[in-house]
Amino acid sequence: MSERDRPRGASLEVLRAEAHDELQTVILARCRDGEDPWDFMTELPTVDELVVWMLRAESIRADHDRLPSPARNYRVLRQIALDHPALTTTVWRMLGALERDAG
Repeated sequence: MSERDRPRGASLEVLRAEAHDELQTVILARCRDGEDPWDFMTELPTVDELVVWMLRAESIRADHDRLPSPARNYRVLRQIALDHPALTTTVWRMLGALERDAG
């Protein structure tokens, strides 16, 4: 198993710190490009949403980069909520948004 394929096993605090740093980088880059933060901040995910997407991406990588079907995506996100109870509310909110967007 390569370094790229191995799950990091980082704590939720570490994942949140990485997500926070990533969001700050995006915000800084967009501000330097002349965008007004008031115009784009609502488009950005929250730190916890970004953590969920990062964990989902790890799951996709572990599955040989195959994008999940809607049913598998639901199971992956649900497993993230089970593995990280502090993310449960975020996961269910994201699942609700995905369902609204799909139907």
